Amino acid sequence: MKLCLPLSFLFTLLCSLPIAVRGADRPQGRLWATRSEVVAQNGIVATSEPLASQVGLEVLKRGGSAVDAAIAANAMQGLVSPYVNGMGGDLFAIVWDPKTEKLYGLNASGRSPLGLTREVFEANGITESIPTYGKYSVSVPGCVDGWFELHGQFGTLSMEEILNPVIEYARKGAPITQLSSNSWKNSVRVRGTWDNQPGFLDTFSIDGRGPEKGEIWKNEALANTLEKIAQGGRDVFYRGEIADTIDAYFQEIDGYLRKEDLVAHRSEWVEPVSTNYRGWDVWELPPNGQGIAALQMLNILEGYDIASMGFGSAEYIHALVEAKKLAFEDRAKYYADPEFSEIPLDWLISKEYAAERRALIDTERAAREYAPGVLQHGETIYLCAADKDGMMVSLIQSNFAGFGSGVCIPELGFGFQNRGASFTFEEGHANQYQPGKRPFHTIIPAFVTEDGKPLIAFGVMGGQMQPQGHTQIIVNLKDFGMNLQEAGDAPRVNHMGSTQPFGPDGKMTDGGEVLYESGIPPEVVRDLALKRHKMMQGIGYYFGGYQAIMRDPATGVYLGASESRSDGQAAGY
Repeated sequence: MKLCLPLSFLFTLLCSLPIAVRGADRPQGRLWATRSEVVAQNGIVATSEPLASQVGLEVLKRGGSAVDAAIAANAMQGLVSPYVNGMGGDLFAIVWDPKTEKLYGLNASGRSPLGLTREVFEANGITESIPTYGKYSVSVPGCVDGWFELHGQFGTLSMEEILNPVIEYARKGAPITQLSSNSWKNSVRVRGTWDNQPGFLDTFSIDGRGPEKGEIWKNEALANTLEKIAQGGRDVFYRGEIADTIDAYFQEIDGYLRKEDLVAHRSEWVEPVSTNYRGWDVWELPPNGQGIAALQMLNILEGYDIASMGFGSAEYIHALVEAKKLAFEDRAKYYADPEFSEIPLDWLISKEYAAERRALIDTERAAREYAPGVLQHGETIYLCAADKDGMMVSLIQSNFAGFGSGVCIPELGFGFQNRGASFTFEEGHANQYQPGKRPFHTIIPAFVTEDGKPLIAFGVMGGQMQPQGHTQIIVNLKDFGMNLQEAGDAPRVNHMGSTQPFGPDGKMTDGGEVLYESGIPPEVVRDLALKRHKMMQGIGYYFGGYQAIMRDPATGVYLGASESRSDGQAAGY
């Protein structure tokens, strides 16, 4: 029997294959390219929210620096995408300063409450792992202090000028984009998570639901908090009126964050670390973040002729996934707060160590497990901004898991992160829980220089996807010759199930699984399965959120790119 399908159905089916149609419709560029790069001479801001990009661009046009624009854009994202970031979270940044021609790194992550001891956990029956949501997972918010540290070093406008556009939006309202609405609504629907968190629905819902696409979202309480910070500085948050409000609320809910924890908080300026990948110096921040995992992966991959393998080939993806597994074993063992643990940083990112680890990879078979290296002695927004003077900023900020802990103070208009859930209770582990300690962090900004000059500020947000995303972007650009937008649009893979630095059952013993996007050809999926990889197709949010700005070293003109998997925008002038 013949199967007859109407032409209208066939046309609809064809249009549901966006990669093929996009490639056929565009006059040039890779098959998967969604749009061209943004080109601008005076500055670019690239974020995952168009209104945040526009607020940052407005600050640039008023004479603000790239840092000023980044702060404004970050604050705006806290209004329109609070399910991934906000003042209750942490911040990391890498800044290229054209005056000193040097990179600066800022670790603005908070520490665990001093009064939350192991004895407290045990007395409350918490012995396996720290609960993901609620008062036990809250650590000191580092974001606001991070803003002021960045501003004090590199700002030009006043904080009032920087935050006023966001304050106005918070009072008058901002329309919510499609994907933000979807994520927001889905998060609010998780009833079992938020019902026990007083203040959450009052802070982040409209009559118990998330905002619809295009619906106007207002947050008067957030506007008031931003206004106090703009006028009174960081001490209002960490020592003054806001700190008192936070202290009183956590005492009311029998929580553990106190004013003394806020008073003791400090951000840390750190030296970014790098590896050279085929002539490019790729820069990340050292632990307590996971950035050096990307450097470890690149060092391992440098030993292969990646370009000859071809983009999206089984050989390339196999090498990438195995390099990730190896790097994540070290991530699980060594990455932690350096104030509490000695981290063999130089050894981990050395070429010699990479060669040792590379030798463990079987080119024909996926490994079920690896051991971490043995020392031979004794969730999230990303944005970037660039200005007319050549300053470039790579900044990432997060609540950790969605809305974070779910603990909210309605009169302040923001919620608190649950980064404290990233500790382990394993005795003797580098990331073992201790009061006053910074937890293992997943959020990482990145930067590329060439011959000592700034080239690319970029990042790929999304938990454990971030080092994998950084690595894939660099390989796409350097080995496969893609442009800045193509490198982000290209289909990605995400290996899940590696050994983790927290949780009671974190050891990888089954090889994990490889999530892949629809742009990976079926024959490649088959070949990877024959190498014993567990293959599973995923969708957008599994593969991170990318933003990037590149500076043409010859002309100084900027190129911008933004993630096609979200509602992002790179905007310049």
